[in-house]
Amino acid sequence: MEAYLQDFLNMLLRWLHVIAAIAWIGESIYFVMLDNSLRPPKAAEDQRKGIFGEMWAVHGGGFYHNQKYATSPDKLPNDLHWSFWKAYTTWLSGFALFITLYLANPEFYLIDPSANWAWAANMTGWQANLMALLFLLGGWVIYNELCKRLSPNMERDGMLSLAVAVMMVVVAYLSTQIFAGRAAFLLTGAVMATAMSANVFFWIIPGQRRMVKAMKAGETPDPLDGKRGKQRSVHNTYFTLPVVLLMLSNHYSFMYSHEHAWLIMTLFIFAGALIRQFFVLMHAGSIKPAYPAAGVALILLNVWIAAPSVGNAPAAGDEATLAAASVDGGASLERVHEIIDARCVQCHAQSPEHPGFTAAPAGVAFDSSEQIVNQIAQIKQVVASGYMPLGNMTQMTDEEREVIAAWQAP
Repeated sequence: MEAYLQDFLNMLLRWLHVIAAIAWIGESIYFVMLDNSLRPPKAAEDQRKGIFGEMWAVHGGGFYHNQKYATSPDKLPNDLHWSFWKAYTTWLSGFALFITLYLANPEFYLIDPSANWAWAANMTGWQANLMALLFLLGGWVIYNELCKRLSPNMERDGMLSLAVAVMMVVVAYLSTQIFAGRAAFLLTGAVMATAMSANVFFWIIPGQRRMVKAMKAGETPDPLDGKRGKQRSVHNTYFTLPVVLLMLSNHYSFMYSHEHAWLIMTLFIFAGALIRQFFVLMHAGSIKPAYPAAGVALILLNVWIAAPSVGNAPAAGDEATLAAASVDGGASLERVHEIIDARCVQCHAQSPEHPGFTAAPAGVAFDSSEQIVNQIAQIKQVVASGYMPLGNMTQMTDEEREVIAAWQAP
């Protein structure tokens, strides 16, 4: 019952997180589209009012007329719309999920016993938790300092963008060297998501509040507040697609269990940013197909890098036929099945014995030889990389890993 209630809480938190993220990202993408789609007003009266641009749109059976002021309007309405709670709810619910799953089970999810760096492989649970929290905080601090120092007045945003890109390569590399693969991808996405929410909390909303306060007092708002808000909002829109992908990555072991996982992660981050750039420019009236083409090229490069070098599994058949499959050294399916029974089915079964699961994780079960053969490529990859069993809690030996890695079906 306890495991069931934990699963139910996890599901509700994940649902809230997804709902808030959809609302925030949707609104953010809309406003970026709106900002880039503005055209100079044609009416002389609108020009005299200080309207910078306008956009006409049709949606849902109605027509809309959006206008943006270059300066402050004559009067602000009392029901001025603000956009921030969606961002805060997304981050808070995501962090709650991180606590209930990863920080509550660091030996299980955060620590990689086969890490190349010995100190990372030998971290205790509380050390791994502290390192994960410092990773998130450090990512925001470094990103924020880059923004403040390289482009304080938004005059060198090109240089800043390059620096942030380099920073993300470093973050991707360090995360995969310190943490277990799935956690590394999640934490890299969380670094970007934390920067996005912190941009809203520390820069965008405070700047907007100062602008509104000045306008209500009859004063001229500081133009830097608007420029900073625009800068951070632009950064957020380029982070969006990579963050969504990294949050989904824990379902796909070929990404996080690969020996070059940091490179795969980096290429996906850049691919997402390039694809987003296409839409940003499109809304501004410029069609640049080279951007999505470059993004797709990076994705195809990942297809090649992540491709497993294993033979094809045979079609499912009867147990006797499957058990006859063997390789040099006599590693048969029967032996592979024995290892999986001893080391894997505590979790990966229709009725798991492990108290932390009420069903097979990700629906992956190894109750029969047929199920094992059908999923052998994925099994070989995560076992050979050392990612599974998680935290090696069932004490799989190197010899057993070699048997699984070497087994080939005819």
